[in-house]
Amino acid sequence: MRDRAGKIYLRRSLYEVFPGGRLVKGILTICRKELADHFSSTRFILLFYLILMVSLVTAFMVGSGLRDELKDVAKPTFVFLMLFTSPGKLFSLIQFIAIFGPLMGIILGFDAINRERSSRTLSKLVSQPIYRDAIINGKFLAGLVTIIVLLLAIILMISGLGLLLIGVVPGPEEIMRLFIYFVISVFYIAFWLGISILFSVAFRSMATSALAAIACWIFFSFFVAMGASVLADVISPIDPTRAANNPELIIDHEQTRKIISLFSPMTLYSEATTIILDPLRKTTQSLLLMGPMERLSISRFQNPLPLSESIYIVFPHLICLFAITLVCFAISYASFLRQEVRST
Repeated sequence: MRDRAGKIYLRRSLYEVFPGGRLVKGILTICRKELADHFSSTRFILLFYLILMVSLVTAFMVGSGLRDELKDVAKPTFVFLMLFTSPGKLFSLIQFIAIFGPLMGIILGFDAINRERSSRTLSKLVSQPIYRDAIINGKFLAGLVTIIVLLLAIILMISGLGLLLIGVVPGPEEIMRLFIYFVISVFYIAFWLGISILFSVAFRSMATSALAAIACWIFFSFFVAMGASVLADVISPIDPTRAANNPELIIDHEQTRKIISLFSPMTLYSEATTIILDPLRKTTQSLLLMGPMERLSISRFQNPLPLSESIYIVFPHLICLFAITLVCFAISYASFLRQEVRST
């Protein structure tokens, strides 16, 4: 009994001595509560099995196709990464996470705050001996841990299935590329988790916050890409009579469209992960104007890019993804701290 009491006393003293100890304790308490709610909810179980089923079906189709294509030929370098980049009959895993990954974040966070309000438990949480910001920090941390568990399970299951289908063991660089892809995917979905928590703070109705988050997902994922082409036609129009003799017009039009499309987080994520998982991709540009020197350079460097070069190409994309995730959560954090919490 003395040892146990001593351990409890030591734990409490550590929380009290170190700066921010009480804040960390409150965050971990809220995080454990939210994780228990997430992992025991029917919503999470259905979401997990749905994503896992689609991922495994996609990986099985891609793996079966690769096995048939590479049956009598030498396996190329980085063939294991093709499980994640090669499209099956529908889409690749990168495309699946890019399109439907935001729904994971939205489902985990659209009712994070207003659910506590509607059940009148938010005032009870605030009255506990924890800092107020520990509530929203703990909820975001719990959602982040849930996203990590989901993505890790998907990647490990697909990797195991790929080992069975194509019989290729990934090398160290392939594992590192998969790890970086995993980190980028976590931040990408965490951005949408922050968006949904922001709407959960802003709206008292759970249905309204869910609809607002889904509307943002549809706008940034689909309408921005369509609007980029329309705006590019207005800003940098292509004259058919001059385009044949002046390819710079086509390049300017494509660059304008690309700059506008980068306002979509899905475009940032898709381009970054494609370069990371496909070492043969050497640029995010879809069109290149090449002269004699560029052609000579391309012909001399046909080998896959090293990991450091791939990261260098998409480094601006990564910075933008991390920045918008932090900014979105910061807005949610500030909005929650400014709101008044009533007991009725």
